[in-house]
Amino acid sequence: MDSSMKSFNPNKHLKEQFVSNLTGSSMLELFVLSAIFPMLILLRHIIGICTIDHVTDDTSSNKKDTTTVASRNRRGYISTMIVDFLSIILPITLFCTVLADWTYINGVLCMVVLLFFAASQRHGSCWDQKEGVHSLSTYVSSYRVSMMLITCVCILAVDFKIFPRRYAKTETYGTSVMDIGVGAFVFANSFVSRQARGVSTMGLRSALSSSSPLLVLGFARLVTTTGVDYQVHVGEYGVHWNFFFTLAGVAVLTSIINVSPKYCGLVGSLVLIGYQVWLMNGLNSYLLSAERGTDIISQNKEGIYSIFGYWGLHLIGVWLGNNVLFRKNANMRTNGSARKQIWILVIFFWCLTLILDRFVERPSRRMCNVTYITLILATNLQMLGVITLSDYIPGGKLSLLEQAINRNLLAFFIAANLLTGLVNLSVNTLFVSPLTALVILIAYGFTVCAAAAFADYKGIKLKFW
Repeated sequence: MDSSMKSFNPNKHLKEQFVSNLTGSSMLELFVLSAIFPMLILLRHIIGICTIDHVTDDTSSNKKDTTTVASRNRRGYISTMIVDFLSIILPITLFCTVLADWTYINGVLCMVVLLFFAASQRHGSCWDQKEGVHSLSTYVSSYRVSMMLITCVCILAVDFKIFPRRYAKTETYGTSVMDIGVGAFVFANSFVSRQARGVSTMGLRSALSSSSPLLVLGFARLVTTTGVDYQVHVGEYGVHWNFFFTLAGVAVLTSIINVSPKYCGLVGSLVLIGYQVWLMNGLNSYLLSAERGTDIISQNKEGIYSIFGYWGLHLIGVWLGNNVLFRKNANMRTNGSARKQIWILVIFFWCLTLILDRFVERPSRRMCNVTYITLILATNLQMLGVITLSDYIPGGKLSLLEQAINRNLLAFFIAANLLTGLVNLSVNTLFVSPLTALVILIAYGFTVCAAAAFADYKGIKLKFW
């Protein structure tokens, strides 16, 4: 490799070693974190200040009045976004970095604050909010946004020493915050997919057309990371594979094997059981081996074989979404019944995860085994379950930041990835001070949120998938 190529990323190997051979944290800590992050969303809803609605030119018939109102609306929008940033993004960043050693205390404090406001409402405080005012679609939107925010904060934070190594992706077996990422994406998309809503699934040609943006993004990432000699942990997906190829693969496989939503739970379970049996009969040794052949499958064995696990997760997510959220014709169920179902599922999947971890195999994101899948289901349903409790506390609708990100969810993630790459190529992340790292992470979070806010304010909606 020539010197000009090396100059783009001179510390590539050090950065790769920095995120290698990690074992993760405990399931208890992951359980607490899966409660803290959505609680931050609820706390922002409780604040209930600086909430505005969009003002258009139709607000006033007088051009001068319209200009004045639009100017006030712009100021209000900016101030609201700043409040959202300070009450959601900043705490997430702090909890994942400088406050990470106090995770359990942070969880208790957040819970105490929420319980205080819930008690205030129950005893007839100044808030008067009827239970059930939030729709289930609002809950799901908040959950999807909170999942995205955690992911986007972590993908850059992991490159700094201020980010605890136990939160970074595990090498083989174990649990960590960042291990949840790709599984959460697959589940979040399947949970509200066309298939879950009972809409007829697309044919292969339509699926390929719909997945083409993901394939383009996958190849673009491959070409870009190779071109600038960007650090890539080969043990994560393989030599050429990446996250976008996995999403595209699941979408194509789903279209080829068309399963009715009411049978997706059964088929998904059978797929996962069969895949787990395969893993325990030699496939896991092959996937964990450092040896690679010259063929494309061997070069990308982790990414290719793990699709079976993610497809099983997708099918179960479709079945859960169809049963928990949607009736016929995609009508949403009542809040109370859905909330009870979600919390029953949370308890079930956490218990199942502990049993599988003890008697079958530890969770492995790298292989996407059955224990990893149940862990994904437990943590994501827990986050959604916490958000469904918003009916018991005072608060308003979705914050503007949530609306803005939800409007362009995948575009927000792509922007965060691009900015992450730019920071890594511009800053020696391994050797900056903790204060500098924290400032960079806060500035990064503010920038991606400002981009989402700008797109939302201008009415821009980018459809990738």
